[in-house]
Amino acid sequence: MIRIVAFAVALLPLLLGPPVRAAEGFTPTQRDEIVRIVRDALRSDPSILREAVEALQADDTRQQQAASKAAIAGARDTLVTGADPVAGNLNGDVTVVEFFDARCPYCRRLEPTMTDLLGHDRAVRLVYKDLPILGPQSLLASKALLAAQRQGKYEALRTALMQNGAPEITAESIEAQAIRLGLDWPRLKRDMEDPAIRQQLDTNLALAHKLGIEGTPALIIGGTLIPGATTLADLQKAVNDARASKG
Repeated sequence: MIRIVAFAVALLPLLLGPPVRAAEGFTPTQRDEIVRIVRDALRSDPSILREAVEALQADDTRQQQAASKAAIAGARDTLVTGADPVAGNLNGDVTVVEFFDARCPYCRRLEPTMTDLLGHDRAVRLVYKDLPILGPQSLLASKALLAAQRQGKYEALRTALMQNGAPEITAESIEAQAIRLGLDWPRLKRDMEDPAIRQQLDTNLALAHKLGIEGTPALIIGGTLIPGATTLADLQKAVNDARASKG
């Protein structure tokens, strides 16, 4: 009975729409009978509507997850490149790919959790994908980070930018941090305008779009996409699942 009602609930937008539309698939008598079944069922047990909606939502989630896994599998050869900054165990048995924006407050919130993950699991490789989606300041930060990578200071500058209390990032603030960290500022400034760096960022943006990533942070662990900031326990479970799937 619940399956019949759930199906009927799903059809309600069509059934209650313009008569011409409804008539394409159902006779007026059939339409009235289905509406009557739904109304009677909801009067006797309103929880049926909640169950039907939850079932539809669960089905949507399954479809989205399947599409996400297919997209990740399709991008497997381009997901990690030799140009990507890497942290953790460079030869780790499980790779976590993190799409982030240096100005994103949720990315900043995730930072301690990612640090804990690398501290607890020494076999994890963390690959960074700079994804400047929050405007010109984000682009400035990403260009500076990839330029700092050429001087072996990507992580140091990233930590400085991500731990900064205020998300405002300017050329002056980057210069101050670069000098403090011992970076060659004139060289960094030149490298920031290298077309190769902009191309790398454009490639990251195109990859994120292909994978259905709509915001930051976004993590890919194994064949799973985890959108948004998450907990250490969830990260560890995803890592363990990815590790088990290799066995």
